[in-house]
Amino acid sequence: MQKIRLGIVGYGNLGRGVQYAASQNEDMEVVAVFTRRNPAEVKTILPIKVDAIENIEKYKGQIDVMILCGGSATDLPQQSVAIVKMFNTVDSFDTHAKIPEYFDALDAAAKESGHIGAMSIGWDPGLFSLARLYFGASLEQGNTYTFWGKGVSQGHSDAIRRVKGVKDARQYTIPVESALERVRNGENPVLTTREKHTRECFVVAEEGADLERIEREIKQMPNYFADYDTTVHFISEEELQKNHSGIPHGGFVLRSGTSAIGDRFLMEFSLKLDSNPNFTSSVLVAFARAVARLYAEGMRGAVTAFDIAPKYLSPLSFEEQRKQLL
Repeated sequence: MQKIRLGIVGYGNLGRGVQYAASQNEDMEVVAVFTRRNPAEVKTILPIKVDAIENIEKYKGQIDVMILCGGSATDLPQQSVAIVKMFNTVDSFDTHAKIPEYFDALDAAAKESGHIGAMSIGWDPGLFSLARLYFGASLEQGNTYTFWGKGVSQGHSDAIRRVKGVKDARQYTIPVESALERVRNGENPVLTTREKHTRECFVVAEEGADLERIEREIKQMPNYFADYDTTVHFISEEELQKNHSGIPHGGFVLRSGTSAIGDRFLMEFSLKLDSNPNFTSSVLVAFARAVARLYAEGMRGAVTAFDIAPKYLSPLSFEEQRKQLL
């Protein structure tokens, strides 16, 4: 069996998770990890070559799919369009409001270079996106609701860490239980962003940093916190490590509606995750398999979870899928 050769760009929580996930798939192998840090200082969880990101072009022809594990705030918008010019890519860009412009830039670069760029892959966007599409198409008359948490958002935590004066941070997304119950009760409420979730931030500030400015910048951050009731707690580094070192998450996609004659229906898809990055990385690896297969079939350009048929994700052959899963 010819294995799909992967590269990992960035070696934080998500990058480590990708290496773990790839090790569980017999048709995958990780060729190298690429980092902006000193490669000699990067300790991998499994033995693998670590190289500087500046050397990535030297691996053309040696890697089938690059999995990009940077943050959505600043890393991926630059890295994706640059790296897709050399390799097929998969990323987990999750700034929902900027997905259209991100897609257009990635699509242009991928088509120009003759590669595939699979973007916004994970559980939301990703699996939850598929649930919203399937649910909405199956139940025309109704409303779709997405609730996240309670859990740590990697993208939002990363965005806080980019604020000047912040040393480390964790951000919890918390669903408003009363709103969730109204949906499950079939009320079909119209809910604002603020009515569905709250956000709670635990921040370790650098010594001497302006705490009022940091809190203000967090609460006013567009696409992340401005539309939510947000609470900011300043804590010590020791307290962060003691009480907030885990990265759990999860959530729900629900669609509530009726048939033409008034039958009531409720559709629900939920996830409960001990580790947000380790689960996201498993989804990225599955879509890397799909990208390798679709590239061999001639597909080019940017794609999302909507563009990839489910059969390309599984290690099972198409025949086995029909026999075992259909």
